[in-house]
Amino acid sequence: MTQREKDFPALLERLRPECERIIAQYEQKRSALLPMMHLFQQNEGFVSQDAMQAAAEMLDLTPAEVESTVSFYTLLYRRPVGKYVLQVCRGLPCTINGAEDIMAYFREKLGIGHLQTTGDGLFSYEEVECLAACDRATCMEVNLEFAYDLTPAKIDEMLAAMRAGTYPVAPMPQTAAPASTWAVPQDGQVGDGKKAPGAVGVESPDNAGGVGDASGLIMLDNIINRDVYFFHRTQERAVVESRSVAELVEEEAKEGDRAGH
Repeated sequence: MTQREKDFPALLERLRPECERIIAQYEQKRSALLPMMHLFQQNEGFVSQDAMQAAAEMLDLTPAEVESTVSFYTLLYRRPVGKYVLQVCRGLPCTINGAEDIMAYFREKLGIGHLQTTGDGLFSYEEVECLAACDRATCMEVNLEFAYDLTPAKIDEMLAAMRAGTYPVAPMPQTAAPASTWAVPQDGQVGDGKKAPGAVGVESPDNAGGVGDASGLIMLDNIINRDVYFFHRTQERAVVESRSVAELVEEEAKEGDRAGH
């Protein structure tokens, strides 16, 4: 058992009142999942299996439901990361304004690449999509705080301040030593050209079911001939109201006819 694992019960009890306060804000307990995961990450430096298990118990969810949600969001880390997570924008405006050179400079100075962590555990580096600060390109985030108008000289100053502990953005907690990457292998298999489990051993995993594809016709038939879920709103989130597609299509057709007269 690692030191982090030994310390987790005490951390959980310390965070439990805040978790309960978060849960009380929502009509549905499960809606508290994301803010709770951010809370644990702020205290552990990543979202540990212990944290996901604790959230599942508090929210009456399965561990699988919790991890499937956590794995969807790239700002929730399921593996330890560096004390400073450096996310450089590679969106179009930043690229036009020199992001390729900035990213190359970061890689050179840090000695690592995309989704990698330095050997001393201080820096994790990621090249991300648009950060919505296009008027200050090129830009980046350091532990989710913006840095604008990047130049090699500014990068040198930033890295030196982080190493000296004087950078204005606080380092993330680090309760476990990070590996060389925080990427989870199965998450990248599609991007690497491999097939997801559901696309293995099927006739045509690249065919989404278009015209002339039997699986697509079967899917359409199932949609038309069974009840599917439509949604209306409460004060908080969508709830289920069963209604058939055929009824909806017929109603819309009638409304279209009335509008035409």
